[in-house]
Amino acid sequence: MELNTILPWAIFAICTLGVWALISAFQKEDNRATERLAELRDPGGRDKKRKSGSSVGQMFEKAAPALSAALGSKSDLEKNELRVRLANAGYNQSSATQTYLAIRVAMLGVGALAGGGGGMLVYGMTQKGYFAIAITAGIFFFLPELVLAFMASSRKQKIFLSLPDALDLLVVCVEAGLGLDAGMRRISEELHDTHTVMCDELDLCNLQIQMGRVRRDVLHDLGIRTGVDDVKALAAILIQAERFGSSIAQALRVQSDCMRVKRRQIAEEKAQKTAVQMLFPMVLFIFPGIFVVLVGPAAIKMMAAGVAG
Repeated sequence: MELNTILPWAIFAICTLGVWALISAFQKEDNRATERLAELRDPGGRDKKRKSGSSVGQMFEKAAPALSAALGSKSDLEKNELRVRLANAGYNQSSATQTYLAIRVAMLGVGALAGGGGGMLVYGMTQKGYFAIAITAGIFFFLPELVLAFMASSRKQKIFLSLPDALDLLVVCVEAGLGLDAGMRRISEELHDTHTVMCDELDLCNLQIQMGRVRRDVLHDLGIRTGVDDVKALAAILIQAERFGSSIAQALRVQSDCMRVKRRQIAEEKAQKTAVQMLFPMVLFIFPGIFVVLVGPAAIKMMAAGVAG
């Protein structure tokens, strides 16, 4: 078989494996409680799961330290910023930074192979072919960054929309006599089906408190981990209330009222923007149809009159 016949299929296979590895790496694993329950139901399930694991995923995990070493020469500040961005997207594992850097290096190689195959197939060994390799490799290299930014933005939006409901329920729990820790556990139980992301963060906070961490450190980490300004403000208010001994219920009530006003202002702002945003679809899609309906018959009669004359 000729090279021109094999090369497209090879490029397709490489791109497919790269995308599949990227999805597998970003796929969240089951928590430890779920795994232990599954082990109690099936004691031999751990060995089965270990044997049935993806060979490509296992190979990638083994190669991750070596791949991430190419981008691992970062300062502590850059590593902390990357760790925060990964936490904002929902990846709090200790190996998340190493896996992310390894994915970027792997995608760089996949992009170079795909761009090299396409460039050789179309342009041959010319300057345009080399340019195609560089462009494709650069796009694939920055693709995980775009995916991470999109995931973080989506997660922040979910937390922001679920925060008012969680805060209202927390106010009710605290005013009913529950402590802050018990109130957060109650929120996780009641709102887990509708606001999963927020409840997962509260579950992690409860777990850290149960493990002996100081509450103000846990609340501070909650604001940093979510990346939502309102959660950071709520954490700061709770820390100040605990430090100065003021009423947590009153602080939560004030924050809840502020969140309700802010949500109403955001809704009013979007409503005011609607008229301007509707102008462009009307000009592009509605006005041409109205113009054809109104002017079309007159234009047809004028053309018929000109042909008859």
